[in-house]
Amino acid sequence: MIVLLIVLAITILLFVWGKFPPDVVALMSMLALYLLGILDITDTLSGFSNPTVLMIAALFIIGEGLSRTGWTALAGQKFVSWAGKSTRKLLVIVTFGSGVLSGFVSNTGTVAALLPVTVSAAWKAGTLPSKLLMPTAFGSNTGGLLTLTGTPPNIIVSNTLSENGMVGFSFFEFGLIGLPLLLLAILYFRYLGYRLLPDRKTENRPVNIDSEVHKWIAHYSIGENMYRLRIRSMSPLIGSQIGDWDFEKNYNVSIMRLRRRHPSLLKGTAPFVELPEPDTEMRYHDIITVKGSTADIDRFILEFKLGVIPNEFKPSELKEELINQEIGMVEMIVTPTSFFVGKTIPLGKYLKKSGVQLLGASRDGKPLSDKNITIKAGDAFVVRGSWKNIDTLKTVYENLVISGSPEAMAKDVDQLTLRSYIALGTLVLLIALLVFNLLPGAIAALICAGIMMLTGCVPIAKAYKGISWTSVVMIAAMIPMGIALEKTGTATLISNGLVRYLGEIHPLLLLGGIFITTTVFSQTINNSATAVLMSPIAYLAAVSMGVSPEPFLIVVAISASTAFLTPVGTTTNAMVMGAGGYQFMDYVRVGGPLLLLFFALSMLVVPLVWPF
Repeated sequence: MIVLLIVLAITILLFVWGKFPPDVVALMSMLALYLLGILDITDTLSGFSNPTVLMIAALFIIGEGLSRTGWTALAGQKFVSWAGKSTRKLLVIVTFGSGVLSGFVSNTGTVAALLPVTVSAAWKAGTLPSKLLMPTAFGSNTGGLLTLTGTPPNIIVSNTLSENGMVGFSFFEFGLIGLPLLLLAILYFRYLGYRLLPDRKTENRPVNIDSEVHKWIAHYSIGENMYRLRIRSMSPLIGSQIGDWDFEKNYNVSIMRLRRRHPSLLKGTAPFVELPEPDTEMRYHDIITVKGSTADIDRFILEFKLGVIPNEFKPSELKEELINQEIGMVEMIVTPTSFFVGKTIPLGKYLKKSGVQLLGASRDGKPLSDKNITIKAGDAFVVRGSWKNIDTLKTVYENLVISGSPEAMAKDVDQLTLRSYIALGTLVLLIALLVFNLLPGAIAALICAGIMMLTGCVPIAKAYKGISWTSVVMIAAMIPMGIALEKTGTATLISNGLVRYLGEIHPLLLLGGIFITTTVFSQTINNSATAVLMSPIAYLAAVSMGVSPEPFLIVVAISASTAFLTPVGTTTNAMVMGAGGYQFMDYVRVGGPLLLLFFALSMLVVPLVWPF
């Protein structure tokens, strides 16, 4: 027991010091438990087969799917629009949102889904993620107290009553204390916690695709010489394929996009052909977006009997015309040893080898308006194509410099597609499986993660990149510490002593002692393990005093979810640590006052709602 306490103290000191990454500290702690003979090999490595750990990894993939299909970008924009320029309003929104969602979804699932949204919203609102991510985690921990299935400790304490012949807590009964606590957390962060939250600079700033696209439109004059033309009933293009005419060679005109307009032709047909290919058939009433000089376009209109849609493209319209969930743009710079140096290529040409289109060109900071460009080293281009092809552009053509991250830009597109609704449906399925307890949480999360990958919401090759392995490894490596505390009897010894001394004075002091003991353990032990440990102790203590066990078990559920002082207290705390750039002491400084407020409110409300 003494050796274990020394290992635990050293582990906490290393977390506080911050010299080593938290996952490395957790792994060292885990190995120490085995090398010192406290745990056998099975218990030492049990965290890596723990269903909770697998569930967390799967939830990261589900969150990645929501991010890649536009929901996180859309939610981030909504958060910002609702909050305006007020960071504190945004803080209230994310705290309340995470709290309500975690009442029906697991806390880890809530944070996994909202983490990219919150990061994006923070940067767009002109603040840092560190000002929002900890409230998101704490809000999810608190929101788990809204319903019976909101967090495992609720189910554990309810089962303790049932196993002893009493009526368990109803589904929304926890909300009688959970809702006041959530409102208290919101008020705390709105008026006090905001001042305590650190300013931690991180490298996870998402690309603002609106500003990037508008910058390219202006710098490369992309909107110039772009027109929308309608295929009229007498046009010879009807029924033919784009490749039949070789428009770029014969007419100096590039076909950039095609929109189906004839009602009788829309059934079962995609409304847009984003990247028209040579075998793309043109039909009556189609709208084609073309690029070319005014003279060439005039000749093109007359020869093919086309109608002109006279409205000029606005920057926002150009963005919608050129970019969506499937198709993107990126800036490309040619190096002196590039394949392209010396080649003459017309603007608007599709590069068959890579599947992208040269949309605009710039040399020495000035846009090039010539149709045919002989490429020199240092020339910059804006290229358009599928996000997949853009992402692999550097592997197809060597010695190119791609400005920015295509993957990050794709996640900032807020237009929704069919895959967006598949991703949302997958999240709804996960909620249903968890709310109605149809499958174990880990299995439900793995199934939904598989749906995300098989439907293309998350490319299979990108799935592992969406997992925060630092968080996953740290949680898996810290689970053995909870096992060691139970096996050595350390937790039971401390708990029984505290209950014995306080219970003889007054039930309210015992209630406070149960809260303090449980919350101390919950800072380092998994909250489910803490609830399993403390529930029978709280029940027996209440029965021996001749009072109702309900208020003591409610307090066990509350205090098991108040792991606000350490990044390892709950998985949600660990999940936001890296993204927010938090240090160990940040949790103590921000979580300490909130924990004291929770303690005071619980001591006031719980005895009133659930009398002794």
